[in-house]
Amino acid sequence: MVHLPDGSGPWLADVGFGAHSSYPLRFDARDAQDDPGGRFVLADTPDGDVEVAKDGQPQYRIERRERALADFVPTCWWQQTSPDSHFTWSTICSRLIADGRISLSDRTLIRTSGGARTEQDLGSDDAVLAAYREHFGVVLDRVPAVADKG
Repeated sequence: MVHLPDGSGPWLADVGFGAHSSYPLRFDARDAQDDPGGRFVLADTPDGDVEVAKDGQPQYRIERRERALADFVPTCWWQQTSPDSHFTWSTICSRLIADGRISLSDRTLIRTSGGARTEQDLGSDDAVLAAYREHFGVVLDRVPAVADKG
């Protein structure tokens, strides 16, 4: 939840959920909020939580209680170490574009536009490095790799 210095808000700015809204959502609004990512509705639950739906489909539930940074340690540890976490077996770089999203997962360039998804195997190191430069503005001298945990 974000409150801006100009007093506006509260806003729901979910930067880690994946395919979510492109822009922050009004946290205190209960009517439909149209966004390039879909139509979002926030709804109060009887126990005081807030449910977030996208295009009529439930996405997640928000508890209103504050959290300490330490509360996130177990989840971060799992994401960094579990063989079930895609972060331990693959690199990923992703950003929104005007009509969807572009991602680079290992050596695969993924474009999602208008609900259609295409994948392109880049193959060579030079092609991967060029994709980082062209699509993300990131200049690298070598292709990123997942660190060996062994």
